[in-house]
Amino acid sequence: MVVLMAAPAKDDAVHNRLRQVRLERGISRRDFADAVGIHYQTVGYLERGEYSPSLPMALKIVAYFELPLESVFSLSPFPKVGEGD
Repeated sequence: MVVLMAAPAKDDAVHNRLRQVRLERGISRRDFADAVGIHYQTVGYLERGEYSPSLPMALKIVAYFELPLESVFSLSPFPKVGEGD
């Protein structure tokens, strides 16, 4: 059972690139949710920043994508696509 946590206050927000990584790899919300053991609607909440994952869930997510934690989650906003080009 996965427990969702309310999104942190704005100054403590956890930003993520979950949607971008998932789409780059051609993975549906449902397939991703099944792989990491969460409900597919929870993926949308995470991607929109409405909920922040627990540390164990964040670690499961990055393990699934075989990426370092900081490439998917950050305390600072990620640059928008096309910025800095």
